[in-house]
Amino acid sequence: MAEASKKAFVTGHPIAHSRSPKIHAYWLAKYGIDGVYEAIDVAPEAFAEFLQTLQAQGYRGGNVTIPHKEAAFALVARRDDAAEQIGAVNTLWFEDGELCGGNTDAHGFAANLDEYAPGWAAANGPAVVLGAGGAARAVIHALKQRGVSDIRIVNRTLARAQELRDRFGAGVSAHGLAETGELLGVAGLLVNTTALGMHGNEGLSADPDRLPDRAIVTDIVYVPLETPLLAAAKARGLRTVDGLGMLLHQAVPGFERWFGIRPEVTAELRQMIIADIGAIK
Repeated sequence: MAEASKKAFVTGHPIAHSRSPKIHAYWLAKYGIDGVYEAIDVAPEAFAEFLQTLQAQGYRGGNVTIPHKEAAFALVARRDDAAEQIGAVNTLWFEDGELCGGNTDAHGFAANLDEYAPGWAAANGPAVVLGAGGAARAVIHALKQRGVSDIRIVNRTLARAQELRDRFGAGVSAHGLAETGELLGVAGLLVNTTALGMHGNEGLSADPDRLPDRAIVTDIVYVPLETPLLAAAKARGLRTVDGLGMLLHQAVPGFERWFGIRPEVTAELRQMIIADIGAIK
């Protein structure tokens, strides 16, 4: 069998759990593209050498996930603005023979809210972001890009929230867990970027009963699709947005770079991934 003419990948350690190959395979088939997208497990100590072999192996680029995003940031020749602001790279491609890196997580976050909570970025009160890790950086970048002028980061370790406050500057503040209830009372958007709510780590990251009726609640966790936070917010009658759309939408820019067509996030694709993760709509 002849080798596919266009090749891309996702790499991480471990990587077997990644849904990215299913997403990209769906699009390759849908658009009739002679291409392949594969998962490659690369240990941290082998990552730099792996990047050096990409062109020789015929890859147009690929995705980078945990634990390689910061290493990719340091190793690429050029970075887009989102990667610079977030401090991590999740998408690789070649330009003029140079390996370039970008970050599409902020795009994925915003596009997901655009789809399921149109108008979310309009004046709706402060945004409260739970957590201060890499995902929080992408969310804060997206919020700032959309003109949200009051972003309040809540984290168990206050110093980490303060680091992000200093990184992103004006309009961003840092808070400890003890302030959560008071902050929720005026919030227009609540975003959970912590692992609380994942399978095996069930727990409520915040109490949505404290939120105003106008608030929107979103969780970047997508296994389970409806986290305890989203279930509680829904029971309260609040607008909720699950995290699966962020995963689907963040894949769009990379596919376009490698395969030449900007793909569409469809209901069929969403249902296929929901079936794969065994979630219940």
